[in-house]
Amino acid sequence: MRKNKRRKPMAEINVVPYIDVTLVLLIIFMITTPMLQTGVEVDLPKAKSETVDSSGEGVSPIIISIKKEGQYYITIDSDESEIQQEDINGKVKDAMSTNKNPQVLINADKGVDYGTVVELMASLKNAGVDKVGLMTQSDDGK
Repeated sequence: MRKNKRRKPMAEINVVPYIDVTLVLLIIFMITTPMLQTGVEVDLPKAKSETVDSSGEGVSPIIISIKKEGQYYITIDSDESEIQQEDINGKVKDAMSTNKNPQVLINADKGVDYGTVVELMASLKNAGVDKVGLMTQSDDGK
C-alpha cells in the first residue's frame, strides 16, 4: 500500500542556522563594544585657544587657584586670599548674593591631582554655580 519513494536531494541551502548564528554574533558585539573603551595614559598637549571675554558687565570673575602643594586661593574682585577647601562654597555663595550669575574659573597647577579638581567642580556645582571654567596657559607662552 505504501510505495517506497526515494527522497530527492534538496537543491536549496537552509539559511536558518546562519541567521541564528548571525543574530547571536550581533548580540555579542553589541554587548562587548561598550566594554572596549579603556583609558590610556597620555601627556596632554597645550591647546591653542582664544581669550575668554568677560560677561560684559564689568564684573571680574571668581578665580579659585589650587597650588601643587594643595593650598587653595580665591580671587574675588581682585582681592586674592588663601582659603580652606571647606570655606570655598561659603565665599562663592556670598559672591553670588551680589552677582547672580558669576563667572567662576579654576586655575589649577599642572601637578594637581585630577580628582582634586573634579571634587572642587562638584563642590561648586552643589553651591549653585551653573558653569565652571578651567584656565589654561597658551602654548606660545603668552
